[in-house]
Amino acid sequence: MSERELKRDLAILPISVVRELTGLSDRQIRYYDQQNLVNPERGNGKQRRYSLEDIDRLIEIADFMDAGYSVADIHDMDAKRKRQALQEQGTDLRQVFADELLRIGRFDNQLH
Repeated sequence: MSERELKRDLAILPISVVRELTGLSDRQIRYYDQQNLVNPERGNGKQRRYSLEDIDRLIEIADFMDAGYSVADIHDMDAKRKRQALQEQGTDLRQVFADELLRIGRFDNQLH
């Protein structure tokens, strides 16, 4: 990452800025935090500090809620995403393992 790239995971934004960027109320933002849909970091004095990734997530949540999804629905979608990511990661690891076994087999054949 270059020095000039945005650090999207840097939690520096107070709730007042988040409110302006998302159009959500403080109450909505805190509710989504209480429901574990977003997990901002806590700064000095336990104040929530949000990252740009958190902003994106809050906008996504608001869009889902506006479309009629419930908090439970959003949790279900998140769980499906995580399962799919783990499955893809597992597939990638299995391929790396298979490739390594082939490479070792070729190396072993060269020795004999």
